[in-house]
Amino acid sequence: MACTNCSTGSKDGSPKGCKNNGTCGTDSCNKLTVFDWLSNMSLPGGEAPFDCVEVRFKNGRKDFYRNTDNLTLSIGDIIATEASPGHDIGIVSLTGELVKMQMKKKRVKDDSEIAKIYRKASQRDIDIWREARDREEPMKVIARELAIRLNLEMKISDIEFQGDASKATFYYTANDRVDFRQLIKDFAREFSTRIEMKQVGFRQEASRLGGVGSCGRELCCSTWLTDFRSVNTSAARYQQLSLNPQKLAGQCGKLKCCLNYELDTYLDALKELPDLDTKLYTEKGDAYCQKVDIFKGNMWFAYANDNAHWHMINAEQVKEMLALNKNKERVSSLEEYVTEDTTKEEVAKNFENAVGQDSLTRFDAPKRKKRPNNNNRKKKPATANSPEGKVAPKAKMIIKPGGAVPVKEAAPAKEGGRNTDAGAKKNNRNNANRNNKNRNNKNNNNRNTKPGGNEDKK
Repeated sequence: MACTNCSTGSKDGSPKGCKNNGTCGTDSCNKLTVFDWLSNMSLPGGEAPFDCVEVRFKNGRKDFYRNTDNLTLSIGDIIATEASPGHDIGIVSLTGELVKMQMKKKRVKDDSEIAKIYRKASQRDIDIWREARDREEPMKVIARELAIRLNLEMKISDIEFQGDASKATFYYTANDRVDFRQLIKDFAREFSTRIEMKQVGFRQEASRLGGVGSCGRELCCSTWLTDFRSVNTSAARYQQLSLNPQKLAGQCGKLKCCLNYELDTYLDALKELPDLDTKLYTEKGDAYCQKVDIFKGNMWFAYANDNAHWHMINAEQVKEMLALNKNKERVSSLEEYVTEDTTKEEVAKNFENAVGQDSLTRFDAPKRKKRPNNNNRKKKPATANSPEGKVAPKAKMIIKPGGAVPVKEAAPAKEGGRNTDAGAKKNNRNNANRNNKNRNNKNNNNRNTKPGGNEDKK
């Protein structure tokens, strides 16, 4: 396959590495793939199939080759193509009439000299190609060390071996022109092969290496973007984006290509709005535009002597004010044309909870409250030294037939100005005796008044 992880790893032709048959998405397995939407259509009678095919090499590099021997080729076949010198190994990425459209798009003339296809790759060709691909990574490390040793301001980003391992192409990036004549000699002595140096731009380097952007998707330049249009900071200004180079720059260090995707839509919307440098003349002073909401059609203005307070005005009303200023008439003030910002009110008004309940513990089982059992509860007498003794004791109640009567407790005996435990115990014992007597009297009264009691029997 196109990447090292998916290259043929066994004699039966099954891929090694991720074992996804070329769809793993790493190292150009799916870089710049093309869907042949004309594959199900048959040619008219008497028409011969187009004799050129599109061949893909490492990291999405593509070229067109002529099928002079009329080989039966399909997408995914490994073939040996013409190269200088020797031959190269590539994978067929497109066949049929759609190749003619691709050549027209890339301005490749059909009648020009196009390299030809030698044959379908044999197992020996594939083995040599695979061994050459395995040498690329360790060679890249050594090549970078040699470039650093010569103090060359260049970065070797990738190495690509030819299919027959007779030539190695070194791709590098540099800001200025680099004299690498001595470097080529060192490479030839170190690697014992033919060396070719090829400079690429920073965008081309990112497209060859691939990666994941800040959006979480694979880079556009390595998956489907074929042409690199110039991106300017004006594209960010038209879209009201912050001119922060860390956010606007991509993997290549240049401005992101996606800044151009929605630029046309913003330019069409800006045609209906006044210019960003609009100036309004009022009786309170001159006002300047501070901010524009393109799709809502709102503009914010502030007086020249009070830049802290902005006034939001609709674009249609701004046009009316400009028409008055054109007739040399001043508007009284901006406050008369201010549009209320109801965005927050609408959000708060239309907000509804989809669940219907806001409590996070709505699914928890309710806790049962324990009922106090006064009969089994025994209170310990409070002493002067205990914490309970410091709190004012509650008044005790005596239940009598006429009702409950509070009982006054006797003050504990004092000895030398301090409370003693003996006095507290005596008072508690007296209170307990009174409670027992009252309880016995109550039981006797209830027994005598009960229907069917002893008095009825007598």
